[in-house]
Amino acid sequence: MTKRDYYEVLGVSRNASSDELKQAFRRLARQYHPDVNKSDDAEERFKEVNEAYAVLSDGDRRAAYDRFGHAGVQGAGGMPDFSVDFTDFADIFGEFFGFGRSSGRSRNVPRRGQDLQIRVDLTFEEAVFGIDKEIEFTRDEVCSSCSGSGAEPGTSPTRCATCGGRGEVRQARQTLLGSMVQVTTCPTCNGSGETITTPCRKCSGRGVERHIRRKEISIPAGVDSGTQIRLAGEGQPGINNGPPGSLYLHINVKPHKYFRRRDNDILLELDINVAQAALGAEVEIPTVDGLEKLRIPAGSQPGKVLRMRNKGVPHLRGNGRGDQLILLNVEIPSRLNSEQRKLFEDLAVSLGSEVHPQERSFLDWIKDALGGSS
Repeated sequence: MTKRDYYEVLGVSRNASSDELKQAFRRLARQYHPDVNKSDDAEERFKEVNEAYAVLSDGDRRAAYDRFGHAGVQGAGGMPDFSVDFTDFADIFGEFFGFGRSSGRSRNVPRRGQDLQIRVDLTFEEAVFGIDKEIEFTRDEVCSSCSGSGAEPGTSPTRCATCGGRGEVRQARQTLLGSMVQVTTCPTCNGSGETITTPCRKCSGRGVERHIRRKEISIPAGVDSGTQIRLAGEGQPGINNGPPGSLYLHINVKPHKYFRRRDNDILLELDINVAQAALGAEVEIPTVDGLEKLRIPAGSQPGKVLRMRNKGVPHLRGNGRGDQLILLNVEIPSRLNSEQRKLFEDLAVSLGSEVHPQERSFLDWIKDALGGSS
């Protein structure tokens, strides 16, 4: 059978770069590898792709092929010479077919410890003003008996007999590309290169112990639910003398009986009676700073919003505080005694029975309730 042009096989131009060749080979090898493609001609197509790349990826052989064609890459006896460094192929197929370099050696390098997370519950006032609070969390600490070796005091870890201390094992596997070596983490020592014959009785060979830690921390003023605070170095201990991880505090603020929060403003709904709304009044209302006097203007309508400056939440990153917004709700009495009924009847006669349709929309009323001011 007449051989096809190698550039045609890979689907590249004659001036293709080495990266373009490798990219084309990777794509076609994935497409025609017999372990993936079960069609009748997959194996022949895969060999053809392999042959083309073996020649074109080698600078000398590519130059000979460009000058003399297929005859330029004939070996002794007229047979083609397609010997190739299979390390290149192993790298290309590593992530797809399970070959590649083991991470076993990297297990012995220092590694950062894992991060820990806990939830910290705060009252509304604690979140507004900040607080020094004691937290409690559980983490691993280096075993006080074996100093982290995992071996019973007086004994030492020994070199792993399976991998000879390398932390990895190699297995040869025959493929269509030739003999490939698969490197995996040693199953006996899990990549450490050592085995413990007499585990530490205190930590059962783990090298660490579980401890409950208590720590006083400062929660800044102005935090809210969802705020995250990082405490560096308070997480799990590092591996092989690596740095410890961090402890993350996730703030959760409990609901308040009266107050709600919108950004740095505090919202309060206040019920007043019709006389207070019509005539105006001075009342005491709760704030996060304690009871404060509030003047209600005469003629206040339901949904009117009053603003108390600097009575809100301190800015978490900056100076100043938000405001307290008071949404007025005028209560209409459902039961009246005889004296009250007589007063309302006289008022009704005085005011008349004429009605006035509202020109403003309900949406405008909502906007005023949430963001208006007086």
